[in-house]
Amino acid sequence: MSPARTGLAAAAAVLGAAVLWWAAPPGDAAAPGAAAPRTATSGLADRASAEAAAGRVAMWQGTGVTSGAQDADPLLVPGLRQSFEALLLEAGEAGDPATLKQRLAALVPRHFPPELVARATALIERYVDYRVALGGLATPADPHDPRALRAALAARQQMRQRYFSPEEGDALFAQDAPLDRYTLARLEIERNNALTPDQKQTALREAEGELGETERAARAAATAQLSVAAQTAAFDAQGLSDTERYAQRRAQYGDDAARQLARLDQEERDWQTRLARYATAQTAQASQEQLQQLRQQLFTPQEQLRIDAALAMRRLAHTGGGASP
Repeated sequence: MSPARTGLAAAAAVLGAAVLWWAAPPGDAAAPGAAAPRTATSGLADRASAEAAAGRVAMWQGTGVTSGAQDADPLLVPGLRQSFEALLLEAGEAGDPATLKQRLAALVPRHFPPELVARATALIERYVDYRVALGGLATPADPHDPRALRAALAARQQMRQRYFSPEEGDALFAQDAPLDRYTLARLEIERNNALTPDQKQTALREAEGELGETERAARAAATAQLSVAAQTAAFDAQGLSDTERYAQRRAQYGDDAARQLARLDQEERDWQTRLARYATAQTAQASQEQLQQLRQQLFTPQEQLRIDAALAMRRLAHTGGGASP
């Protein structure tokens, strides 16, 4: 990334929406073929992810991909999942997984050596199926409960074993394990009432000390994401004007990021307005034909795929369930 974009990238890295972190590491949260839940902070994070992942796709070009023993599998190397995520971003949103797979099949030969194209295509198609299935995992009632997180991670692992061989699973996901262990340890420490505050701080430092540099950076980014999401929620609760939001964000993240966040805020308000109009029609018991016509009128094909989930979150929030944005 060029120095000219460093300021925006620093802000973009923290402007991700709250995702189903309990079920999936970054990149796993949204099922391909179904757009991710709309938030006022998702766009910049997607851009930063695209730039980072695009750099990893380049690893397959030029000098080759092997970095270890001569008998190492040239496809199953570190960074494989990031390369797949970059291809998904390049393919764009699709109305269904089959269409997405067709786009990916056309893209794979551009980024993988000829001898790996067939295997890479077959594997990324299963990766699409995995991510679609991942979207069906149930949300824990309390995502801060270590037992609930442990169960969610176990369900995710079973899903991975269903779609990938052990070797494929290691190449795609082994780098997630340290952060998963840390997350579980942190929640268990925080919930342990037998520890004093000082003992908890010591235990947390020890747990974080077991993370590598990459994992610590990922944790810091995730923490920053939640901080910015909380800031946006606070702005909403306070009823801050667009001018006030812009001023605070500009001071913290810079002018470019503040302007893009303002645009995303407007997109989010538009999305919520359309959702509210559709929800009103449902409440008025409009016919299925009328509802379908309204869906097509108000939403793009990609947006229609997430209407039901978005409405469910709205209902949960209105009843005090505290759904994530």
